[in-house]
Amino acid sequence: MKIQDKILELKKKKNAIILVHNYQIGEVQDIADLLGDSLDLSRKAQSTTADIILFCGVHFMAEIAKILSPEKMVLLPDVNAGCPLADMAQEDQLKKLKDSHPDAIVVAYVNTSAKIKALADVCCTSANAIKVISQIEREREIIFVPDQWLGAYAAKKLNRELILWPGFCPTHMKIIPEVIIEKKKKHPEACVILHPECREDSLELADEIFGTGGMLKCVKESSKEKFIIGTETGIIYRLKKENPEKEFYPAQELAICPNMKLTTLEKVLWALEEEAYEIKVDEETAQKARSAIEKMLAIR
Repeated sequence: MKIQDKILELKKKKNAIILVHNYQIGEVQDIADLLGDSLDLSRKAQSTTADIILFCGVHFMAEIAKILSPEKMVLLPDVNAGCPLADMAQEDQLKKLKDSHPDAIVVAYVNTSAKIKALADVCCTSANAIKVISQIEREREIIFVPDQWLGAYAAKKLNRELILWPGFCPTHMKIIPEVIIEKKKKHPEACVILHPECREDSLELADEIFGTGGMLKCVKESSKEKFIIGTETGIIYRLKKENPEKEFYPAQELAICPNMKLTTLEKVLWALEEEAYEIKVDEETAQKARSAIEKMLAIR
């Protein structure tokens, strides 16, 4: 029996659902019950009737699933699949910043730990950061944690000041202006789509700026035939699969997240067999974090 068939058999037997992020390797994307971005997957985690949620992504994503579905078992196939950006925001540091700005609203990007979300007023994803921030009174100070570039992008679009945490995604930081310019020279007719986690001087070279879900929609609806994609390269597998008649070029071939690439089919099978690694969040933290996440999910 092929490994994919074993996974499907176990999934059915245990009433499990497999949620997969767009940055996962191709063969893992192919076994997904739902393939999507952080917002898509958060909503599915909230609504699923499965007993087990197997999350093919990184730790903070599995934590969100557990927070939204505390009664379900949430599994992460590789316990080491973390997020350097999320690790840049520490609980004690955020508490100090909140103490120095006691009236500020804290907006936490979902790329944060449960403990950071528990200190936040509302969460956001790259897909809805602008919408979330736009609903906060203009006179209120806003602390945006942890991605300074996503925060700066939202601040610029909304023409308002934010208190930005000095965090960044190491993978998106590799997408520098020089590599984009080089790709544009090679493919001058291509549409350049960049993720808002990219640095500001790179975003200035973009034709479109979207999170992964927005990229997929943009490409599908576009009359263009060639695209330069500025995000983690895993999404190109899905883009090619869904748009076989179009051509895609990574803005930066080195934009690979090693944590996203830790999950394999073998680890997925093992996780279902052994029911590991189970993600847990203490109830007090989960309750506070749930409030911030649910506020985000209520914004359409």
